[in-house]
Formats: sequence, structure tokens, C-alpha cells
Amino acid sequence: MSSNKKHALNPNKWIELYADYLFNYTITRIDNHDIAKDLVQETFFSGIKGQANFRGRASERTWLISILKRKIIDHYRKINSAKGKKEVRMSFYSDGERKGSWIEECIPQNWVNEAEKSIENDELKSVLNKCIDHLPDKYRMVFLLKTVQEYQTEEVCNELEITSSNLWVIMHRARVQLRKCIEENWFNN
Repeated sequence: MSSNKKHALNPNKWIELYADYLFNYTITRIDNHDIAKDLVQETFFSGIKGQANFRGRASERTWLISILKRKIIDHYRKINSAKGKKEVRMSFYSDGERKGSWIEECIPQNWVNEAEKSIENDELKSVLNKCIDHLPDKYRMVFLLKTVQEYQTEEVCNELEITSSNLWVIMHRARVQLRKCIEENWFNN
């Protein structure tokens, strides 16, 4: 990997280069054009304010996306905060004598045993990590960069000096190997 390459910021070109991409990214997560535009503007503003924090390890677009992701999360946190909650009613019967609804905060919680679920998740995570560790080096690198670290295809290709078609072949093969490994080590235990 060529980790010596330092990326630079050019805020004067952000709107021209990234506004449409960031808006499209946002609108798929927030179904409101005005809010999506506001979040992109806030992202640019935060990027300008936080230029000193840019280390140059990622591309400009990747850095802006990471800021935008936090803005989207903050947006949903704000909507769902206890202070801002409206009284939302959830139907449990829609007709007849038993017609009724719950206030959202009072909906009965799932009775699944959380401790058992947590243990099962930890075991699955352990098996998955073991399977990822057993992938060939190149498969593991591509898989982790693309799925875990959520790098864009172009960035992974540039970083590992491979073509996009090669990346997708490697991703397919890695997934096939992971599925086989998980089936053998998780489902057959």
C-alpha cells in the first residue's frame, strides 16, 4: 500500500467537486431535500472550520463523507431525543372492539433474552474474525477496506493498485470463502 501519499484540501473547489455527490449520499438517508441540503452545507462549514484536523491520510471526499455521516447521525439523534419526542401512537389493533394504540415510549419491549443474544453475537463475531483472518492477504485487505472501513471503490483500487473489475472479483471470492468458513464454523457447531 502506498500510505505515504498525502492528500490536500481545496475548499474553493468543494461545491463544484462534491456538492452533488454529498447531496445524493444524504438524500438516500434523509428523505427530505431541504434537510439534505442543510446537512451538506453544515458538512462544508464543519470542514472549513476543521481544516487543521485534516491529516491528509484520506482523500478530500472521504474526509467530507466522514463529517457528513456524523451530521446525519446527529440529525437522527436530535429527532429522537427525549426532549424532542412527540407523542407518537403505534397501533396494536386496527379495528373491532379491541381497537387501540400505544404511546411510542410505552410500547412493550421485546422479551428476547438479551444476555443470550449478546453471547451469541460475541460467538458469531469471533467466528467471523477468525474467518476473515484466514482469507488470503489480498482478499482480506480488499474486504476490510471496502466493507469494514467503507472506502470507495476508487480509493481501494488506487490504494492497492488494482482495477475495479479485479476488486469486484476479489470481493466475490472473499465473500464465498467467508460464507463457506462461517457455515463450517458457526452453523455446523
